[in-house]
Amino acid sequence: MKIAEKSFYDKTSDKLIIQKTHDVTPEMQRAEMIREAGLGQSGESKLVGTIPLNLIAEWCKEAGVKWSDISARQEVMKRKILSGEFDKFRVWKGTF
Repeated sequence: MKIAEKSFYDKTSDKLIIQKTHDVTPEMQRAEMIREAGLGQSGESKLVGTIPLNLIAEWCKEAGVKWSDISARQEVMKRKILSGEFDKFRVWKGTF
């Protein structure tokens, strides 16, 4: 959830900078509630995690992947979610 947005002009680089601040705590709590309820963890299709779109967009930007490149975006998401750094967004703890 976006909680703040600031815009300012950097004279040294001659660029407009837009700084966005997000709070992902509700998404982490949602993943924990789904995990504790046991939803999406059985059957043929598993719910691996619940990740906010702004975080996915940031991961793609860091990796230099365009949003329209779906297969590359999936690889970035898979790498990040399996890294352990973003474990709180995971619902299903298996490997894929």
